[in-house]
Amino acid sequence: MKGGYSPECVLEVIEVLLSPRGCPWDRKQTPISLCDYLIEETFELVDAIRDGGRSRIEEEMGDVFFLLFFIAFLLERDEGISLMEIWRKNAIKMKARHPHVFGGEKIDSEEELLSRWEEIKKREKNHISLDNPMDSIPSSLPPLLRAYRVHSKAARMGFTWKDNVEQEKALCREWEEWVQVREKGDYERREEEFGDVLFSLVEHGRRYGIKANSALHGAICKFLSRFSAMLKLARSRGLVWEDMSQEEKDRLWEEVKSLSQEK
Repeated sequence: MKGGYSPECVLEVIEVLLSPRGCPWDRKQTPISLCDYLIEETFELVDAIRDGGRSRIEEEMGDVFFLLFFIAFLLERDEGISLMEIWRKNAIKMKARHPHVFGGEKIDSEEELLSRWEEIKKREKNHISLDNPMDSIPSSLPPLLRAYRVHSKAARMGFTWKDNVEQEKALCREWEEWVQVREKGDYERREEEFGDVLFSLVEHGRRYGIKANSALHGAICKFLSRFSAMLKLARSRGLVWEDMSQEEKDRLWEEVKSLSQEK
């Protein structure tokens, strides 16, 4: 690589950190202890990619790579798991999973592509579970992401509503059950029924090409942006938030909302 920088330069840093003259904190780490840091840094990378900004993306991606290399270094040192072997096996696996690219196989649609992907995964050795493909979905995924993956895999296995109309009816039924439980004051079942609504809503979005996690992220960002603009507008007019009535806050919100939609 240009400038002499490559994965080896990061591995050399890690080797020094783990040496007797290195860092006491780093020397205490294990692959398991680094998992939470990896998850946190990965979310920071996702934020950077979504928000944009080359320098922040480079920094956060560097942090993710550093932790991956750190874990790989420990695994090779303690378990004999070679990073080069990991890369080699992954390249072989990805080529095998894309026979339409590397094997001359013809794929006519995205549905056929996804179905073929599942078939290939089932044939692979050491797959998590050939009996239940759902087992391949990490339990540690954030719930909205996990729900999307579950629905997606269920659809590929032919276990879903026959069309969008039927799914929408199911969503309405879940909403009605939630309303009934809420109105009855059945506190023990409220969370369960509300969860069913969310789970069905994730599937509803998936059928229209919408990922619930990404959509919710966008909605949150939009709310926070408008809320910040509302506070700034209030201050610019000499208004004290704590002294404002709910009606005044609502009018301010609608004004900010209207301004943001005009842009």
